[in-house]
Parts: sequence; C-alpha cells; structure tokens
Amino acid sequence: MTETLADTVGTRPPLILVKDAPTPEPAPTDPVVEAVDRADNPLADWLSVPDAPVLPAWARSAASIKANAAAFGRLTWWHTQYHGFRVPKYLFKTVLLAARGFFRATMGLWPTLSAQDHTATVKALRAQVKARPEDVDLATRLQMAHFDRTRTRRWRFGAAAAGVAAAAVGIALADPALQAGIAGAVVTPLAYLGRGKETHLLDQGAPPLRVDMSAQQLNDALRAAGLLKSGRANEDEKDAPRVSCSMGPVRDGRGWAVIFDLPRGGGKTASDVLAKREVIAQELGVDEIQVIMSRVRASKGGNAGRVSMWVADDDPYLGKPNPSPFATAERFSIWDPIPFGQDARGNRIEVPVMWQSMFFGGLPRRGKTFTQRLMTAAGLLDAYVRHYVADGKGGADWMPMRAVAHRLVMGAEDDAIEALKAMLAELLVEMERRFAILRELPTSICPEGKLTPDIVQRYNLPVIFVTIDELQEYFTAMEREDREQVINDLCRIARRGPAAGFVSNFASQRPDADSVPTKLREIITLRYSTQVVDRASSDMVLGKGKAAQGADASVLSEDHVGTGVLVTGPASYVTVRADYLDGTGFATLCQKGRTLRQATGQLTGDAAGDVTAAADASGVKLPPILSDALEVMRHSPRMFTTDLLAGLVNLDEDVYGDFNAERLAAELEAAGVKRTSKQVKISGTNAAGYQRRDIEAAVPAEILLAHG
Repeated sequence: MTETLADTVGTRPPLILVKDAPTPEPAPTDPVVEAVDRADNPLADWLSVPDAPVLPAWARSAASIKANAAAFGRLTWWHTQYHGFRVPKYLFKTVLLAARGFFRATMGLWPTLSAQDHTATVKALRAQVKARPEDVDLATRLQMAHFDRTRTRRWRFGAAAAGVAAAAVGIALADPALQAGIAGAVVTPLAYLGRGKETHLLDQGAPPLRVDMSAQQLNDALRAAGLLKSGRANEDEKDAPRVSCSMGPVRDGRGWAVIFDLPRGGGKTASDVLAKREVIAQELGVDEIQVIMSRVRASKGGNAGRVSMWVADDDPYLGKPNPSPFATAERFSIWDPIPFGQDARGNRIEVPVMWQSMFFGGLPRRGKTFTQRLMTAAGLLDAYVRHYVADGKGGADWMPMRAVAHRLVMGAEDDAIEALKAMLAELLVEMERRFAILRELPTSICPEGKLTPDIVQRYNLPVIFVTIDELQEYFTAMEREDREQVINDLCRIARRGPAAGFVSNFASQRPDADSVPTKLREIITLRYSTQVVDRASSDMVLGKGKAAQGADASVLSEDHVGTGVLVTGPASYVTVRADYLDGTGFATLCQKGRTLRQATGQLTGDAAGDVTAAADASGVKLPPILSDALEVMRHSPRMFTTDLLAGLVNLDEDVYGDFNAERLAAELEAAGVKRTSKQVKISGTNAAGYQRRDIEAAVPAEILLAHG
C-alpha cells in the first residue's frame, strides 16, 4: 500500500511515498444516490453508510498477513522454549497431582466398598436395637439384614483387590513402552482428579510485552488527557463518553494500531488529540517517541475527529542504521522519488524533489549533514544534474564534491563570501536564461512552461542542484548589505527556480531569524529537522505550529542520530530514520558521478579544472598536505601562512591541529612545493605566505597537461 502526503505549496505538491505500509485504512464512503434518504425506503439506513470490511484488520493486505504469520511463528517458538525447559517440573507436578487424585478416589469409594451407607431397613433396625438392647430377636434380625446388604459389596471389594493385584503383576512383566502407556493412562485421570479449581499443570507463561494496549486503556488515557468527559459524580464510568474504534486496537508489526473517532458533543477534535501526545504516552506507560499519531483525512474515510495511532513496543528509531541504496547503485534519475529512509513501522520513505526546495536543521552531530547529503547523492548518479555547492563550515564533509561540482565554495572567509555571491549571481543569470528559452518553446515540447526530461537533453539544460550547508556561517560573517543581497538571491532561487529545474538544498544549525531569515524559511517546501532543544526551535525549522500538530523534533534524543521529522505540507509529516551513507561512500559516489559526466560531456566548471579531483580520477595519489592546501586556497591566488594554517585546522583538526609555520613549510617542501617568494601582499599588507601557483606546480605534469 502506498500512502501519499501532499503539500499545497509550490508548483507541484511534494510527496512522501510510504512503501508497503501494513496498516489497513478504512474504505472511503461510497457516493449515495438521492433516493436513499427517502422516508419510504426501508434500506435507507443500510445504503447510507459505507460497507463494513469483510476481512479482519490483520488480513486486509499481504504485508499484514505476512507480518502476523511471522509474529505467530515467533510466539509459537517462544512458548516451545518456555514450556520445554519446564518439562521436569511438569512431570514432578503430575506425580503429585496423581497421588492427590488417588487419595481423593480412595476416600470417595471407601464408604461404598465398606458398606457404610446402609439401607433404610438396616438403619431402622439399628435404631430399634439401640432402644431395646435386650431384644435378642431384634438383634438377630439386624445381623441378618446387614449380612444380606454387604454380601455383594464384599465380592466387589475382593474382585477389585484381585484385579488391582493382577494388573500390578501384569504391568511389572510388560514391555517398557506398554508400561509407560499404561502409566500415562492411569496417571492422567488421577492427576486431573487431583487438581483443584485454581491448580494448573502448565505455568501460565506470556511473552514480555512492553505495551499491552486495550480499548479501555485508550479511553482512560484520553480521559486523563482531558479529551473525554468523565462520568457522573460518585458513579461508575459506564455512562462516560468513549471513543469508537473503527479498527483495533490490533497488533501491527512491532506495536499496536488503532483508528478511533472522538465522541460528538465533547467539543474535541483530532488536532486536540495530536497536541496531547506526551500526556497520552505517559498514560499508556510509554515514551512519546513510541506514539505515532495522525489525522485520518476524508480521502481515507476520515473526519475531523478521526485519529490513527500506532504505539511501538519500544523505541523504533534505535539499532543498526539502514544503508542507503545509493551505496551500491550505478545510476539514478533525479526525476524519480529519492530513497530517503524508513518510518517507525519500517516502511520505506521516498521523497520526490523535482519542483521543490529543501531545508535541513538541527543540533550539531545529529546527522543533519549526512541526511542532507542523501539528496545531493541522488543527483550525483544522474549525469544531467549540475551541482552548485557551498559549505559555510569549510570542513571535509563536502570536499569530495570537487570531483563533480560545477561550482564549489568552501568556508566563510572573505574570499569564500565573494565566491558565494558570484555563484548566486551566476545562478540567477542562468535561471533567467532558461525562462527565456522555455517561453519560446512550443507547447508540443513544453506544455506546462517547465523543464522536462526531454528538454534537459535536447537543449542541454541539466537540472540545477543548489546545495548550501551551514547557512548561518555565511550570514553571520557578512556585512548587512551583503547579507540582504544574498538572502534576496536565495529567495528568488527557491521561489522561482523550481520551474526552471532548480532544486534548492539548504541547511543550518541555528534556524533562528538572525541566522536564517523567516522570509527564506517560509518559502521552502520540504523541511527536515533532527533533534533540537525545544518546541520553539522545532517550529523554526519545520514551521510555526507544527509541534502542536505532532511534528516535534524536540522529542528526539541524542541517541537518535540520523533521525528527524520530515514535513512536506500543512498537515503532512513523518518521523524518518534516514538511510546511512558514510563519508567514504559519498566520496565513491562523487567519483562515479565524475565518470558519468565525462562519458556524457557534462563535466563542467570547477570540477573540470580541479587538479586534485583529476588526480583522484586518474589514480594518482597526491600528498594529503598538497591537496588540502589547494582546497583551502581554492578561492585565493595567495594566502598568509596564518590563514592557511587556520583553514587546514578547520578542514581536519585531528591532522593539522598541532601544525605551526615551520612544520607546514617542511611538509609542503617534502611534497615538492618550491616557493618563489616567502612573502605575499594582500590588500596592501606584506606577510609570510604562499602563492597558489607554487603549490599547483607540485602537481604531476601529466595531470596539469590533461586537465588544464
């Protein structure tokens, strides 16, 4: 089953595609003809409501049947192990119960075998003898009557004793297998007779479930959260309003699923339930991260008071991360939905990005950049995607993009800021050029005035993927005028660019009004947030009021690395554990992307002339100090030694944290760098430094001749 959550912002609604969701949804209401509501129609009540599902909830999809069959198998195996270890205990308990049963049988039969239950005649005579003990004739008559009464029972008692003795001798001489069968046939009824009403032969074992939800627990939780009214004072809760469940609670994968309607007359809606997620979780005895709630819309047969809720047995976002399919893929089309991750139930989440803009936010070291790179990675495997990349931090995360990126800006120093401004200006010119081309194309080629896969290749207009990480670094380093200009440029690209084939992919650690202005964040269509400190910060990333609707990234913990809340519209969100693609895998993808572009003639811009990337592609290993120094000086023809050291430390603090000017000079000299001058002049100031041309001169000649 595929669930689609659509946004109303943008040229085309963004989608979250949920693959193989096991939870069945109620069928939508069928259209009703006008004659149904007539008073003389005896079938009006039946025809004016949707048909009830024929199959139970767990049997309405192949995935659900498979999941329940697997769960039944695990339950059977658990019980087999549980009772298997207790077989010696059960045997000993059976013998004790059989002994008790034999005692009870003997005590029950003894009065009959011993003729203690005399007839009425014998009892009457005995009473007369007690009254007249001197009457010998009466005593004789009593003795004769007693003899006649017990004659048959003596024969029965003797026959029974002889039968038991003979059976004992026969069993002792029989085959062991027959002895076991006879013993079982004798012991079993005796053990059954020996058990009491509260005595059970087998232990009542049950698998340890962390959550055992029932309809009563659900009502109690909602009532405690103030969503249901209580019953009358000093009376039972029988008359209190309750929710009506259209499905469940039923087991669904690793948790419980339920779809319920709030009672009418209480003034509460589905939105009120979503806002009480933490309280409901507390009442159910779970963490709020285990509770997944959403409204059921009319298209799914819902209404303003219908809620779908799933409660996981444990934290669904912990454990070994799922590897990204891109790690082994050779090609990908950016026009297809991008494999992004899994939700709490294990359903695959795919996100279309064409015609969209994206924003990623969250605390440091929570997987924000790794997740943002998944989107860019999709474009690496499509040769007709042109990448513009800027990294305000200037670290190693985006360095592999030098093999592919048409433009690559690293860091937030003055030269990098100028390079960023030039990159945005280039993008705006390209955007207007594309709109001019699209306007002139006939409707047979460009029916909607937008880029199409055919236009991309026919007119060499590749999709433009604009990736900017650590936006706050640029905005905090800029002067006010530059900052306003860059913000306006980014807004134009995010607002108008999608129709021209621009996909914006922005990220920031501090999504406040100063770091990332509201007017930029509010026009972004897709938003993703890893853990943040509070609900206000979550709303800054995901949109105002989203936390109250249930899209709250502040409930995530520091253990939820790579997990975040993905929002695609006013009421569309899902918590996703993003696929994992490490730095090595990303670097491999960049090399694959370079090969694809070389084969199709799409390797352009900075990547075409990058000597370090060319060396990597040719299998030539440059000394790390050489390639790193060239990366730091990417935007500068010359640089002071102090600035070069600072850039290297920012690039890799573990390697360059202890470097000083003398060690730097020694390492570069060992790598083949010959300085034409130890002094450089920048903005009228002379100081110790390096020329980029001196460092490039240390690159093997065959690389320079082949690439530039």
